[in-house]
Amino acid sequence: MRMRRVIPAALLVLSLLTSPASAQVAVDERLPDYKAVQGVSGTVKSVGSDTLNNLMTLWAEKFKEVYPNVQVEIEGKGSSTAPPALIAGTSNFGPMSRPMKESEVDEYEKSFGYKPTAVRTSIDMVAVYVHRDNPIAGQGLSLPQVDAIFSSNRGGGYATDISTWGQAGVEGSWASLPISLYGRNSASGTYGFFKKNALFGGDYKDSVKEQPGSSSVVQGVASDKGGIGYSGIGYKTADVATVPLARNQGDTPVPASAESVADYPLARFLLVYVNKQPGQDLDPLRREFIKLIFSKAGQEVVVKDGYLPVTYEIAKETLASVGVDIDSDY
Repeated sequence: MRMRRVIPAALLVLSLLTSPASAQVAVDERLPDYKAVQGVSGTVKSVGSDTLNNLMTLWAEKFKEVYPNVQVEIEGKGSSTAPPALIAGTSNFGPMSRPMKESEVDEYEKSFGYKPTAVRTSIDMVAVYVHRDNPIAGQGLSLPQVDAIFSSNRGGGYATDISTWGQAGVEGSWASLPISLYGRNSASGTYGFFKKNALFGGDYKDSVKEQPGSSSVVQGVASDKGGIGYSGIGYKTADVATVPLARNQGDTPVPASAESVADYPLARFLLVYVNKQPGQDLDPLRREFIKLIFSKAGQEVVVKDGYLPVTYEIAKETLASVGVDIDSDY
């Protein structure tokens, strides 16, 4: 079964500065510098994705450097908490690691008479993590194999269930080691994204140890020799390894790296939803916060947090959706 790419490769042309030791992602030099403006006050209220929790915090810290009187309230319990908070008016930013579901958009539209606006802030790769010593990190897995490991349905078409590392292709002393599963809870956008794109829409096994946050998934895998879990690439530590992934059985596995993001099967945009009434400008606080995100400084924050920055073209198109012209409004 072939799967549609989550992000078109044409949108993921990234500038890379390569040193002998590693490839370091560079922010698009065409992005503007951020300059302070008058009239910005109030509170940045963010409710939503745990994956974006660190990013929202870092952006908010950068924003407070420019506007010290602005207050910040950030809550990251999962993407599914973002739409209700936006509808209730208890947040002015709704970070989500997945697009809103049709039912969420319908509920929002019922309240306001128009749809929410999605701001594509950065690029993530949902990585499959294993213990740092696990040989599978040097071999890779196909998505049908990942599905057979995590799902009770095997909608990806793999012939048998996979419950030991030997069944996944690992030899030697690891072969008989049972696989221990770590994942997120259903409030998480990463939970839904992984279910849709890696489990082919199937159900998680009951044996998945659901964790309250992205970092706790990685920590669980790091302390469990047989562990495997999934989380955003920004949560990678030295105690775990990421597994290269192939879209189809028999394809060459692709590592979760900046150089191969266009071909990585679990790449996605990280989104921040805002309530933008058609024909009306955003208030100064939201407008300037979004402008900061797409400035050089804002996208340097993205790189610092382990994610991938967007290109000038993506920034220009996304800013236009909230009434900002990247060439004249900075």
